[in-house]
Amino acid sequence: MALSTQEIAAMRRALELAASPDAPRSPNPRVGAVLLSPDGTVLAEGYHRGAGTAHAEVVALARAGAAARGATVVVTLEPCNHIGRSGSCAQALLAAGVRRVVFAQTDPNPIATGGADTLRSAGVDVESGYEAAEALALNEFWTFSMKHGRPFVTWKAAATLDGRVAAADGTSRWITSAAARAEVHALRAEVDAIMVGTGTVVADDPQLTVRDDMGATARVRQPLRVIIGEREIPPGSRVLDNAAPTLQLRTHDPVEVLSVLQAREISSVILEGGPTLAAAFVRAGLVDRVVWYVAPAVLGAGPSALADAGMSGIGDALRLQVTDVALVGTDVRIDARVPRLETS
Repeated sequence: MALSTQEIAAMRRALELAASPDAPRSPNPRVGAVLLSPDGTVLAEGYHRGAGTAHAEVVALARAGAAARGATVVVTLEPCNHIGRSGSCAQALLAAGVRRVVFAQTDPNPIATGGADTLRSAGVDVESGYEAAEALALNEFWTFSMKHGRPFVTWKAAATLDGRVAAADGTSRWITSAAARAEVHALRAEVDAIMVGTGTVVADDPQLTVRDDMGATARVRQPLRVIIGEREIPPGSRVLDNAAPTLQLRTHDPVEVLSVLQAREISSVILEGGPTLAAAFVRAGLVDRVVWYVAPAVLGAGPSALADAGMSGIGDALRLQVTDVALVGTDVRIDARVPRLETS
């Protein structure tokens, strides 16, 4: 059955609701919902405000009250089919007596999926797939995490034209421009965790927080700071301050690292470590996206951005699919994906 003009408009509105500024990116998906009366009039709308709060459909049902009976529910994600922190949305819709459900993205969570089948079995008319790509884009990291059982990993690097991340004497501040560094803070704000090795902590003493234009800690949800390695973090290191939580994982195994983070409901990580840590994740096939800032400078010596990643010949090269190239201040940003990995 084709969607009505009102249903199409309602889905666009539901997507807007899902992207509301106070709808957190994790650990739950961002979801919006709109209820329509039989004549297409908007009865109520709602969106999910984070783990432990009512799901979008339930918010809209509560606002509509008895008027929800016979209504159409337009929602960005398939209604869940399980009882977790909140009840089953599929059962809530059946109890409210809705007539039709239109959703965009199928739920990839193996625990929660199946709501569409439950609704159809009870006689509810269900339509799916409209604006699915837009809905997925709202929850790319969460979707990837549900499908692959690990966080989505972005490797961020900043290097000179000849691939150096520091000079021969070890100095590295600043290779890139202030504009590029500011953009990195925006990237950090989009993920659940920032990861470096103990070597980076000892050498650079980074704070690993999201900061504003004035260099102060931003008033946002700060990502978890993840430190990889067995070396002790020196007392007084900035990663031990109270600006953000910090977790040290005393291992060098990327698979183990991501398993621990997945168990903590971390769905996205930005890898900002040095050449050795980056090589470990590349070698393990656990990099999904690369954001590379190239400064218009050459050093001629110093560490390269990537240590030995097990590639002995040109045929072993990790080939990336470039999705965007942009000038950021005086630098060039290349955004690329690893094409052999699904991101949806």
